[in-house]
Amino acid sequence: MTKNPVLKPHHRKPLKARLWDQRYLFLLMIPGVVWVLIICYAPMTGLYMAFTNYRPSQNGYFYDLTNAKFVGLQWFQYFFRNDFGMIMRNTLATSLLTLLFSFPAPILLAVLLNELRSLKLKKFIQTASYLPYFISWVIASNIFLTFLAGNGIINDILISLGLIQNRILFFQVGPYFWWIIAIANTWKGMGYNAIIYLSAISGIDQQLYEAAEVDGATRVQRIWHITLPTIRPTISILLILAIGGILSTGFEQQLLMGNNAILNYSDVLDTYAYRYGLAKGMYSYGTAVGLFKSIVSFILVMSANKITARLNDSALF
Repeated sequence: MTKNPVLKPHHRKPLKARLWDQRYLFLLMIPGVVWVLIICYAPMTGLYMAFTNYRPSQNGYFYDLTNAKFVGLQWFQYFFRNDFGMIMRNTLATSLLTLLFSFPAPILLAVLLNELRSLKLKKFIQTASYLPYFISWVIASNIFLTFLAGNGIINDILISLGLIQNRILFFQVGPYFWWIIAIANTWKGMGYNAIIYLSAISGIDQQLYEAAEVDGATRVQRIWHITLPTIRPTISILLILAIGGILSTGFEQQLLMGNNAILNYSDVLDTYAYRYGLAKGMYSYGTAVGLFKSIVSFILVMSANKITARLNDSALF
């Protein structure tokens, strides 16, 4: 009877020796590390501005920042005492409506495209649905402004159908603006986001569909019991990211489609930070609002990730 050979313990090389062996790899990493430090981390020094009374001068950015008066949480308190309620209401209303429409829409589109048998029709719908994503918000906003104008095509259709008697000024009624932004966000990103779900669907084993068809399952039953459960990890991860970005409801669309008449409904965290931080020169205040948004978004991502991991073991990290 042969005995199992005794395996000798593997002794790792000292750290210095391993670094020397991989010296060329570390040299290749240097440009990437320098780029990350300059582009990603160096600007984060500006977060200190949120805790100071920063005023730019001729002495340079870093000199002004390091010599600015430290005020602690003064700017955060100022935000909470003044416009916090209105800005958070607008941000959450717009983002929740956007999430309500824009999250299930790509899933539905991907499933329907996967079920199409006509290849030409499938390609046409894919192209038509992807196209809005590559249109700038300047053009997209003008499309909505034109269609929803007092003499626009939407009012013409509503009047011809007898649904309204007088034309509606959509961009003069505050609560309408939340719905317009939600629909615009969904229309613009639906086709592009559907690509992710189509990729996940394409990885499903076709034998599952064949077996279900043999057992007499209808097309709807195959979608419900095979397609959707299989792509559930992808849905969970994208839901985590969507919840994390719930305060990032947009900037260009609000800025381009909003106006002073509905500013109390169109102003969100991003536009508010822009107006005060850059337009009015309150750099510390604008930085404080942006930092507040980042902290809350980070907490939302971590919370959504933990909840999702407990429910279906499909966590982002």
